[in-house]
Amino acid sequence: MQKMAKIDDIQDEIIDEFSGFDDWMDRYAYIIELGNALEPLDERFKTPEYLIEGCQSRVWINAEAGENGTVVFTADSDAIIVKGIIALLLRVLSGQTPHDILAADLYFIKEVGLQEHLSPTRSNGLVAMVKQMRMYALAFEAKGA
Repeated sequence: MQKMAKIDDIQDEIIDEFSGFDDWMDRYAYIIELGNALEPLDERFKTPEYLIEGCQSRVWINAEAGENGTVVFTADSDAIIVKGIIALLLRVLSGQTPHDILAADLYFIKEVGLQEHLSPTRSNGLVAMVKQMRMYALAFEAKGA
């Protein structure tokens, strides 16, 4: 069994990757590339039940129990930048335990400059996505999954 990387280690990797880009056009291109590489979400999860409230674009997030009490997230969006942001969130939080997800300080968002380079509506959407992922983790923790 492969040991899952710690949330902070993954965030540090992301910060390191973004530090290689000099300007925001390159960072946006990288975010779009990450979104394009995201596995497509099963169509059965593209329903209102999985839709995130508070996002300007449409975002769907699903969570399932993984191995050893972890939570595995899958997600998609109809907006390319948002899809890339989701890819980053999945990379950091998917496959982690509910406790670690709930305890995580997602400092990479600020460190790579996402907060100040997103429009207010996208920033609100990012907060809504993180909130939903934490709600799923809370539900899994309550179930003892």
